[in-house]
Amino acid sequence: MSNRLSALLAAALVALSPAALADDDPELIFKKTTVWKFLSPDHKLATYAIDDPLVEGVACHFTVPEKGGWSGWLGLAEELSNASLACRQVGAVSFKGKFEQGAQVFAKRRSVFFKKVQIVRGCDAKRNVLVYLIYTDKLIEGSPKNSTSTVPIMPWGEAAPPKCAEWLEE
Repeated sequence: MSNRLSALLAAALVALSPAALADDDPELIFKKTTVWKFLSPDHKLATYAIDDPLVEGVACHFTVPEKGGWSGWLGLAEELSNASLACRQVGAVSFKGKFEQGAQVFAKRRSVFFKKVQIVRGCDAKRNVLVYLIYTDKLIEGSPKNSTSTVPIMPWGEAAPPKCAEWLEE
């Protein structure tokens, strides 16, 4: 067996391993074709939704490019680092526990090896605003491409809104 074929088989086994599939999948909202391909899958933009696992009442939507072509179909293409993010208060905000500034909310592998997209959360204590950041990183070299979204914590119903600063780990 050639070295190239061996490497491709190893990459496929790693991509299909339980550890690689263990990430919680975000909810797919829709995909939009950006580049049409004749005999292989198209390049697309995919929009997903996640609920903040620690902050009840906050949801985020993010859009990432998905490579088409045969290498994209096989999961061997390295995805682009572009991403956009919008987070909103969708109900009464409540915290399930304390968190650190820059705490991870979501992470998903973006290539067979080394690259992933992450959403992290922080608190602007002065303004009582949750701050979310999406970015991609690689083992060797990350990307400066990112997007930020803020969620001012507002009253919902009769209850006074909680202060995010009270939930920060010191």
